Formats: sequence, C-alpha cells, structure tokens
Amino acid sequence: MASKKSTPDQSTHDPEVRPKAARTHWSARDRLRILAAADACAPGELGALMRREGIYSSHLARWRRQRAEGELAALTPKRKAAPTPEAQRQTAELARLRRENQRLQAKLSQAEVIIDVQKKLATLLGITLPAPPTDAQD
Repeated sequence: MASKKSTPDQSTHDPEVRPKAARTHWSARDRLRILAAADACAPGELGALMRREGIYSSHLARWRRQRAEGELAALTPKRKAAPTPEAQRQTAELARLRRENQRLQAKLSQAEVIIDVQKKLATLLGITLPAPPTDAQD
C-alpha cells in the first residue's frame, strides 16, 4: 500500500474553515495618491492601476466625488500642537486638586470612625450627647 504524504498545509489547515476576509481601508493620503496616479494614466493603463492597487472603478468614482467636495482633504491627519502653558497649568491644578480631594476623603473617613467610637463609648457609659446642630437657614 502506498502511504499518503501530507503537505504542511493539509496538516495545519482545516479545509472546512474559511478565513474571514478583512476589508481593506485606505487612508486619505493613499486615496489621494491613487487618484493622482489614475488621473495621470494614459488610455488603457487605468485597468492595470486598479488591479495593482486592488480597487474597483466604484472606489475611484466615490473618491473623485469626495475630492471634489473637499471631504478627502478633511480626512488628512493634522499635527497635534504642543500643549499651551495655560493647558499645562490647568492639568497641574487638576492633578493637585485630585490629590487634595483624596487626602480629605481619607481624613473624613477617619473622622467618621472616631465619631462612631465616641458615640458607642457614650452609650456604654450612659452619657447623653447633645443633638448635633442642624444647618437650618432662617
């Protein structure tokens, strides 16, 4: 009996499972580059360009319309500006206030524990505490 040799693809790839095709996304820079190349094509060269780039004529039509409406120029990435001194000051102030808030919350929880212990001690010793003042506005 002749033994079957398995190729590396057969042993590692299940023929029943098909890989999911991923969509190709072109950046605005790529779209503008392809449009410039398409505009420079001589008659008969456009098909070769579309095959090479992996695009359809509908892509070119949509991209040309977007270019005419100015949408492609709006998609180009813009350089981030350095933070202004005012923004840096606000960021530092926010960080300081957050630290202070955290410190005060810890102090408040500690004070609440102390007050609870004092109430329990007063109850055990039979001491009546005066009612806490209310913040009544007149």
